[in-house]
Amino acid sequence: MLVAILLVTLLGFVAIAVDVGLIYSERAQLQNGADASAIALAQTCARDAKSNACLTPSTMAGSLANQNALDGSSNVSSIQLNATAGTVTVTTGAKEAGGIADSVSLFFARAMGIPTKEVRAQSSAVWGGPIKGPTAFPLAFSICQVQNMVDGGSQVLQNKDSKSANPGCTLPSGGTVPGGFGWLAQAPGECGASIDLSIDKGGSDPTNTKTGNSAPPNCDDTLNAWANGITAGRKAIVLLPVFDKVTGTGAGAVYHLQAFAAFNVVGWKFSGQDNTTPLSFRNTAPKGSGSTATATCTGDCRGIIGEFVTYVSLADGYKLGPVGPYRATIARLTL
Repeated sequence: MLVAILLVTLLGFVAIAVDVGLIYSERAQLQNGADASAIALAQTCARDAKSNACLTPSTMAGSLANQNALDGSSNVSSIQLNATAGTVTVTTGAKEAGGIADSVSLFFARAMGIPTKEVRAQSSAVWGGPIKGPTAFPLAFSICQVQNMVDGGSQVLQNKDSKSANPGCTLPSGGTVPGGFGWLAQAPGECGASIDLSIDKGGSDPTNTKTGNSAPPNCDDTLNAWANGITAGRKAIVLLPVFDKVTGTGAGAVYHLQAFAAFNVVGWKFSGQDNTTPLSFRNTAPKGSGSTATATCTGDCRGIIGEFVTYVSLADGYKLGPVGPYRATIARLTL
């Protein structure tokens, strides 16, 4: 009789050791699937909210949920996606052949009258345009330089103050001061700068900008990392702020920063820093023109060579707002 009484207790402990472990394992797999689905949908919709994957998200979510299950089978219970607000929430549940939806079958707990346990996981992600955060390189470019970015192709962002270089630009003096792009105040001891578009960072303190042809201090490691990556076949994509208004001249110029743009760097030339050899890009010649001219920066040219791209970053440390006009977006998990 004593053994019979203790057997119930022993079965309870076995249920805890085996069945609870099963539940935790299943929930971890479901959480991985929910996380993968949420962030993938956020990236997809950030690139193109009208894409098939964004309009019918269940296919992508189901595939990723299954790939993260040890038995290759999960149930996507619900997907709440709002492309306008830039939010998505994915709920996954356990799935067994012939079993109850979102539930796993238990073994020892069945003897105690608990045959199944509902197991679900949920993950949310958001996407939007960065309005506050770091830029890895302390440069701001005129809106005139990005007006033709939709056409793609490589170009040189250089330090020229010329309307002829930016035909059709309505900003004063072609939208730049001598220097062409604005060096921004760096974070202490770092190459990059801290940007806050929501309060017009750089719009009130002239010391936040300067001119010059040389690369700023503390940036050798950043430029060397770009060079090594390009040589190895990797992309060097940096989020650069774009200004749409400028007042003042020289080191006293004040830029009104409008948005971030993603620029795929393939080469650069500053005084004391020349890395234009990796170039194999074509320029922005019209499609079908047959042009094979290469974007170059030679002679007295100083600038960065590459192309503006549609880019969804997973970087941390950014405050998000509406998606900006230059296709640079941040996506991240929130749960």
